[in-house]
Amino acid sequence: MAGLFTADIENRGLVLDPRTKLAVMITLVVFALGGAGSDIQAVAWATIALSVLPMLLLATARQWSKAAVFGLLYTALKSAELLLVPHLSGAALSVVGLSCLVFVRLMPSLIMGAYMLSSTTVSEFIAAMHSMHIPQQITIPMSVMFRFFPTVLEEFASINTAMKMRDIRIGGRKAGKLIEYRLVPLMVCSVNIGSELSAAALTRGLGTSVRRTNICKIGFHAQDIAVIAASAAVYILWILGLTGVVK
Repeated sequence: MAGLFTADIENRGLVLDPRTKLAVMITLVVFALGGAGSDIQAVAWATIALSVLPMLLLATARQWSKAAVFGLLYTALKSAELLLVPHLSGAALSVVGLSCLVFVRLMPSLIMGAYMLSSTTVSEFIAAMHSMHIPQQITIPMSVMFRFFPTVLEEFASINTAMKMRDIRIGGRKAGKLIEYRLVPLMVCSVNIGSELSAAALTRGLGTSVRRTNICKIGFHAQDIAVIAASAAVYILWILGLTGVVK
């Protein structure tokens, strides 16, 4: 696989329906990032278990190094949050506690979003959105997003190469211009890329009122049912916790 945000249908590991990935993404945003049900022990442990799922999905896609790095980092930060933070005080508590809180909550959602981008083609995503009758005002911007991040990363790599050729790098003679000469071109490229991708999406008929045909075959299989059941279990535990059935 070329990169974390680049879709590669030949090496995406466990094949999941785009709607399944979206369901996991929403669940992680609600519980891991939003902290819903964090005061309920059963929900907290279920959220931790679900947060490991994106790392496992990366492993099935043969992104072993990324899965290992993210998995070890998440394990270390979560362990520090549970075991180390309660024994700290003062400035150490503020720094370590805030760092653990931010990264532990953000990391699962970010990794799941990256996996979704790297394992879902634009055609599959649009087919899934149409099957859910999502308005085009939402489908078009999100389909553009699937192309935006990989293209921006490619432009950033090209800018880095050009700056190195001009000795504009850390430790070089022109290190002071490092931020200006990389940030400004990247911002300009980002604006142009967004406009071009939006125009390309409209040119392909995404903005028409006629229902488009799609040759992509999407659907739910056994693995989709298992993943959706794991996501639904967190909501069930949350409801049971609110009613006092579980703690």
